[in-house]
Amino acid sequence: MSRTFVALALGVALSGCMALDDLSEAPPKLTGKMIAQMAKKGMKPESPVLVRIFKQESELEVWKVDKSGTYALLKTYPICRWSGELGPKTRTGDRHAPEGFYHVSAGMLNPNSQFYVSFNLGYPNRLESALGYTGEALMVHGACSSSGCYAMTDQGVGEIYAIVQKALAGGQDKFQVQAFPFRMTTANMAMHRGDPNMSFWRTMKEGYDAFEVTRRQPKVSVCERRYVFNKEFEGGEPTDPLAACPPVINQLEPQAMAKIEAEERKVDMAITGSLPMSTAMTAYSDGGMHPSFRALLKTQGPKKLAASVSAIKYPISRPDAALADPFDGR
Repeated sequence: MSRTFVALALGVALSGCMALDDLSEAPPKLTGKMIAQMAKKGMKPESPVLVRIFKQESELEVWKVDKSGTYALLKTYPICRWSGELGPKTRTGDRHAPEGFYHVSAGMLNPNSQFYVSFNLGYPNRLESALGYTGEALMVHGACSSSGCYAMTDQGVGEIYAIVQKALAGGQDKFQVQAFPFRMTTANMAMHRGDPNMSFWRTMKEGYDAFEVTRRQPKVSVCERRYVFNKEFEGGEPTDPLAACPPVINQLEPQAMAKIEAEERKVDMAITGSLPMSTAMTAYSDGGMHPSFRALLKTQGPKKLAASVSAIKYPISRPDAALADPFDGR
């Protein structure tokens, strides 16, 4: 089997089962195959949904509540293109794709996007606005071009859009999007321990760990210039993201908190030097691309890849940077 055919087969398998010919101008609907996949995992099409995004791995996960009442992984999608660097978006024009906790309502879905269909992450959120961060229209959309968004290809975003739209139509008020720099394992935290964003990432990891331990959507509050998870406060929710947090009157059950605190201790040890600093990072160029799409970019070139993932053949953004891959040693 030729290298080109292997790369193409891998890309098609990862980016979804529909072809560009299957896309219409009408908003995408759930396919029978996806409904069957949900049923096999004990999920209903209208059950709540949650999305997690990982920059370094260039992956987007869709989770749904199953018959146990907790979230289970439905499907992992490769990200064709994201831009900027690891770390939160702080200003218009920095090309950074956002990192943070966002909540997407039905009004934030766009069935008439320039990039097929899309949904707005809601950047800047309450915390980011309070910190003075700027930017707008940061999306998850189709094609394979990014200047701060997460580009999933038309095929990929079509399937994701259909899944989240059905959950919102089924009664979910809004779904949570958790956008991380990388899978927040101890090893990854150690690899990036010299990064100036580490303090922010450690806060992000608290929410990551809460979901990993409970498989429930974490409750997100903002005070003291940071995210605070799964806590109830005296007098209700904090109203000023920059002010001190009110006294806590309730939080996660002790067993879950013990697991999260144990994970925090592991990270404490890792980032103080007990694990060697990884040399996986090479010279940073601009954003990332999932290895499956990078293989296609190498064999097909940017024009053919653009034609295969976008009905309007929207150009691949900065293809040379996409080929550079600063994470190739992970």
